[in-house]
Amino acid sequence: MAIKVLIIDDEAQLRTLLARIISLEGYEVLQAEDLTSAQKQISLHHPDIILCDVLLPDGNGVDAIPLLKRLSPEGEIIMLTAHGNIADGVRSIKNGAYDYLTKGDDNNRIIPMLSNVSDKIHLAKRVNKLQSIIGKEYTFDSIIGSSKSLSQAVTMAQKVAPTDTAILLTGETGTGKEVFATAIHEASQRKNKSFVAVNCGALSRELLESELFGYKAGAFTGATKDKKGLFEQADGGTIFLDEVGEMPLELQVKLLRVLETGEFIPVGDTKTKKVNARMIAATNKNLKEAIGRNEFREDLYYRISVFTIELPPLRERGNDIVELAQKFTQAFAEKMKKNVRGMDESFIKAIKNYPWRGNIRELRNTIERSIILTSDEELDALDLPLEIQMQQCDNSSSFDLASVEKSHIAKILKYTGGNKTETARLLKIGLTTLYRKIEEYGIANGQ
Repeated sequence: MAIKVLIIDDEAQLRTLLARIISLEGYEVLQAEDLTSAQKQISLHHPDIILCDVLLPDGNGVDAIPLLKRLSPEGEIIMLTAHGNIADGVRSIKNGAYDYLTKGDDNNRIIPMLSNVSDKIHLAKRVNKLQSIIGKEYTFDSIIGSSKSLSQAVTMAQKVAPTDTAILLTGETGTGKEVFATAIHEASQRKNKSFVAVNCGALSRELLESELFGYKAGAFTGATKDKKGLFEQADGGTIFLDEVGEMPLELQVKLLRVLETGEFIPVGDTKTKKVNARMIAATNKNLKEAIGRNEFREDLYYRISVFTIELPPLRERGNDIVELAQKFTQAFAEKMKKNVRGMDESFIKAIKNYPWRGNIRELRNTIERSIILTSDEELDALDLPLEIQMQQCDNSSSFDLASVEKSHIAKILKYTGGNKTETARLLKIGLTTLYRKIEEYGIANGQ
């Protein structure tokens, strides 16, 4: 869509000539002879750029900049005058104008300046679009499921989100703790600031300390310049400490100080820095038991668990399993450009009966694998990993274990085009075992 430019100038001949030149560059041009008619044009057409003369019949253009900015908050204003002076230029910029040009003297600058402003506007629009997409993806509305246990967790998170209270998210691995943390951030007053996440169990003590608190140049070998830590990056926003139960005791002391005073000292520095970051922590450990084993500080536990939300495991969420599977099926089918429209009854029954010890993460990976393997429009139970099919066999006398295994091997062979080495790899069995089962089940030609 073309950038809209509004020209406000009472000199009709000059205004028309300028409009002609600008329109030849691909801009959509609007015209107004005074501030009154300009306000109507802005309300009707929402121009992206306003070229405004200083001396107008019904007012001074420089004085009118705040009004024009209120009418068009995302628009950029460039002032034009026949008698340029430094004072007007300074006042224009202070009032919110992008720049200031003198008619005649700066004619060659108009088109390049419009181009620069257009680039800025296009970038701002892309950023706003991305922010709206990201915001939508990580709001509470993006959390799939309507089970009672999940709804209770969401309600608690929504109530605490607008505050600055420290939050502890507990639950098994894969239950969506980071999704909850981002949703809380997006629903807080800090949403326009940074959300910074770190997995405390994935880094060594030394590396975690430097990542969290930053370091001074020369603090250790390789530290050639100062580096901001994650707490400093999260200033004004939110820091999410995943697997906080894995944090070494020595660092727990520094973390407690940040929470209590907002102060910390970067590695190798002697000066204290101050930050204002909200903390959301998460763990799949029982921290009270960890306290008993002297693995976690009791004072830190009570500081981070002011408000605790337990996320339910997937196996306790009933029909949420099917809702999530449907979402993942649609997403992966679209990504892989496969015409998979849904799941049949055998697939739904199997995933509802499976315990999902890896929770949402395991379900997601399973659906992705099933979409890869299937050649049908609907996923069926034979598209699932063998261990899930076996679980279904254990739960139902109507299933013949040997028949399920035979069908599954045949399906994987079909997917690999009869490549037995690849089939054995996907089935996670030895090649010799595969040959024996092909012979045992009489799978014709290995397909």
